[in-house]
Amino acid sequence: MELQALLSPEGRLDPFRIYARLHDAGDASPMNPRRDGYALAVHGHDAVAHVLRDGGFRQIDIDYLDRNRPRWREHACLRTLRDSLFFSDGPEHTRMRRVIASFFTARRIATLEPEMTKLIHDRVEHLALAGADGAVLDFMAEFAYDVPSRIVGDLLGVPEADRDWCRPRVTAIGAIFELDGNTWSNLARADVAAAELTEYFTDLVRRRRDDPRDDLASELVRVQTESPGRLSFDELVANLITTYNAGFVTTTHMFGNGLRLLLEHPHLRERVTTRPEQVPAIVEEILRLEPPVQFTIRYAVADTEVGGHPVRAGDTLLVLLGAANRDPRHFANPDAFDPDRVAGGSSLSFSLGGHYCLGATMTRMEGAIAFPALFERLPGLRLAGQPAPQTQYMFRGHDHLPIRVD
Repeated sequence: MELQALLSPEGRLDPFRIYARLHDAGDASPMNPRRDGYALAVHGHDAVAHVLRDGGFRQIDIDYLDRNRPRWREHACLRTLRDSLFFSDGPEHTRMRRVIASFFTARRIATLEPEMTKLIHDRVEHLALAGADGAVLDFMAEFAYDVPSRIVGDLLGVPEADRDWCRPRVTAIGAIFELDGNTWSNLARADVAAAELTEYFTDLVRRRRDDPRDDLASELVRVQTESPGRLSFDELVANLITTYNAGFVTTTHMFGNGLRLLLEHPHLRERVTTRPEQVPAIVEEILRLEPPVQFTIRYAVADTEVGGHPVRAGDTLLVLLGAANRDPRHFANPDAFDPDRVAGGSSLSFSLGGHYCLGATMTRMEGAIAFPALFERLPGLRLAGQPAPQTQYMFRGHDHLPIRVD
């Protein structure tokens, strides 16, 4: 598979045409490890699900870093990721995940619904007032970034006054995963951001020791104080940083992609307000059709095979979530926006297995609240120009989405 085809301007704008060609070739396509950094692209739904679930394929961890980037410890952002759920696997990952997952139970998330609903309705009202005179608004800036950033900020315990400072820094760390022929791009900016965020969250943790609240920072401080073997101090800080990033990026792009899709499909837009029981399926189909995160990475622990192709121990696999969600062998007419086809668990947008997204329930809930609120309060909501798509390949979304609401 030619990685450069995905990274071309055309591929970034519309990777789905390339995915369709890949599906014609089967479940996986060989790559050139020396040129691309990957031995195999995995794109068939069943093959992707297998790789994500199978313990024979691991997330980037210290063993991988030591073999493939021996000087990784020189980079503050990689040290931060190394201490988080992002760059861990096996027993170490399980230990940390158990601590953090206890804060993301369905019961806990359900208690957040009233606050989420109020915040979302407040931001919808903000759109109504700001656009009352026919002004063009940027939905991404005015709603899609703002709402999830506020929600995850409340969840973690980040004061409202600090969130605009935090957001670009956590985004800078996430940018190192962008594919441009070098997975570890943008390291210099990410290192500065990681150092600043480490200092910030270290101070926040100290404040929470003295003044605990009902938030994730306080809960992790309690666990780390009472049972240091369950979570080290460095792991506490690192997971607050990475949870902030993971907590708003996916939801931001779900909002932007979803609004555009619904405006392009008026009959489904109408369902959002007239058939509320179908809203969860509509949100799920938005996530399937245009998953905010297009790929993840795994490496093989031992010699094996994927999709009929040999894989050697240590080989790195490019796992294409966006392609798996449009596999015609799994989804009839996969490019159609059709919420009636959705079956629970079919989409791989939130990954699978031990690295399944802890915030998936929150993202779905935010979508189920936001889309009805937007279209009920703003019946005239419409596009006011061409959306400006992101130029990254990893994240499928928009930099700007111009709308009118009058």
